[in-house]
Amino acid sequence: MAKLKTTFFCQNCGTQFAKWQGQCNACKEWNTIAEEIIQKEEKTDWKPSASENKRVSKPLKIKEIDSTQEVRMDTTDSELNRVLGGGIVPGSLILLGGEPGIGKSTLLLQISLKLPYKTLYVSGEESQKQIKMRAERINPNSENCLILTETKTQNIFRHIVEVEPDIVIIDSIQTLHTDHIESTAGSISQIRETTAELIKFAKETNIPVILIGHITKDGNIAGPKILEHMVDTVLQFEGDRNHVYRLLRSLKNRFGSTAELGIYEMQGSGLREVSNPSEILISHREEELSGTAIASTLEGMRPLMIEIQALVSTAVYGTPQRSTTGYNAKRLNMILAVLEKRAGFRLGTKDVFLNVTGGISVDDPAIDLAVVAAILSSNEDIAVGKDVCFAGEVGLSGEIRPVNRVEQRIQEAEKLGFATIFVSKYNKIALKNPLIKIVLVSKIEEVVEQLFG
Repeated sequence: MAKLKTTFFCQNCGTQFAKWQGQCNACKEWNTIAEEIIQKEEKTDWKPSASENKRVSKPLKIKEIDSTQEVRMDTTDSELNRVLGGGIVPGSLILLGGEPGIGKSTLLLQISLKLPYKTLYVSGEESQKQIKMRAERINPNSENCLILTETKTQNIFRHIVEVEPDIVIIDSIQTLHTDHIESTAGSISQIRETTAELIKFAKETNIPVILIGHITKDGNIAGPKILEHMVDTVLQFEGDRNHVYRLLRSLKNRFGSTAELGIYEMQGSGLREVSNPSEILISHREEELSGTAIASTLEGMRPLMIEIQALVSTAVYGTPQRSTTGYNAKRLNMILAVLEKRAGFRLGTKDVFLNVTGGISVDDPAIDLAVVAAILSSNEDIAVGKDVCFAGEVGLSGEIRPVNRVEQRIQEAEKLGFATIFVSKYNKIALKNPLIKIVLVSKIEEVVEQLFG
C-alpha cells in the first residue's frame, strides 16, 4: 500500500506549502492553511476506450487551422445567449457563481427543462424529489432533462456513457469528489482534481459542461483561484434579495465579450427574462418630485435608462453623512467637492443620500451629470422635468466631459419618449433629424442655468 502523502494548501487562494504556517504568503490571509492528503490512486480515464480512440495532436501552421465558425448551441434564453456571446460553445466549461439563494440552481434547472438538447442535470445538494418540486413550478413536462443525484465523478462519467447527453450541468462543483484524491469534498485539491477531470471530458467529447460554484463571504468563488483560470467562462449571478431583479454578468469569456449584462425578474414560476429593463428601472409617478433625475447608461452593448434619487438635508450632527446605494461613495464625495468649489453650492454642512433605483449597481461615469442634477434638484427643492435625461461625465474642474457611444444613448432616450437630453458639447453627434432635443453643455454652471435658471 502506498504511503499517504500530504501537503498544505491555503483554503483562500490555493497556494501550496511544504509545512504549516500562520499566514499565507500569497494572499496575506491568516489561519487559512490546512493539511490535505494528495496521494493519488492509479488513475483511470473517464471512459475506458478513450485512450485507444484518442487522436494524437500535432503542431500546425496557424493558416492551416480550420477557421470555420463553431456552431453555438442555442439556450432558448435570450439573456443568457447575450452574456455568453451568442450561445454555448460545444466542449466549453462554464462556471456560474453567486450568493446562496440568489437563483443559480433555478436558472440552470429552468434552462435545462426548456433546452431542445438532451441534458443531464447532476445535483449533489438536492434529492430527485426536491428537484421535481421545483421543476413543477417551471416546466414539469420536459422530455429532454434527466436528473441524477451523485457526487462521485467516476459514477457520474459512468452514467454519462450510458445516457450520452448533449449538455451536462453540475450543481455544484464543491460537492464533487474523486477517488484519486483522499480528502473531503470541497477541499482545494478535490475541486482542482474534479474540475480537471471535467475539462478533460468536455474537450475530448465536445460536450459542454456548466458548473455551479459557491462563493465566499468576500464575494469570490470558493476554492482556488486556479478554478477560474481553468474554465472557459465565468458568470456571476447577483442581485439584492430584497428586490426581484437579478443580474447575470460575465467576468471571463474566451468566446465573447465580458461587457454584456443579462437581467431577470424572479417570479413564483421561475426567472423571467427582462427584454426592456429601462421601463422597470424608472419609477412611474404622476407628479414631479425634486431630487430625481434620469441617466442614460450602457451595460455592454445594451443601453439602459436608470433613475437617480438624491436627498439633501441639513446635517443634524456635527459631521454630515454621505451615503450611497448602487453608486461609488468616493465618486459622490468628488462630485460634491466639485459642486462646492466650481459651482459655489454650499453642501459641506448638508447630509447627502444617493440611490440608484431597482437595486442595481452602476459604475458608468456617464451618470455623473444625472447625479449632479438630482443633488441640485433636492438642494433647491425644484423638480427636474420627467421628460429630461442626462449623459455626461463630470471632471474635477467642473467641465462636462464626453462619453462613449453617445448616439446609442440618445436613441434609447428618444425611443422611451424623452423630450430632452443633456450631453457634453465635446461629443461628436452624427444623428440626422432626431426627435429628441439635444442640449449641449460644457460646464456645470450651464446645466444649472438650463434647469433652475
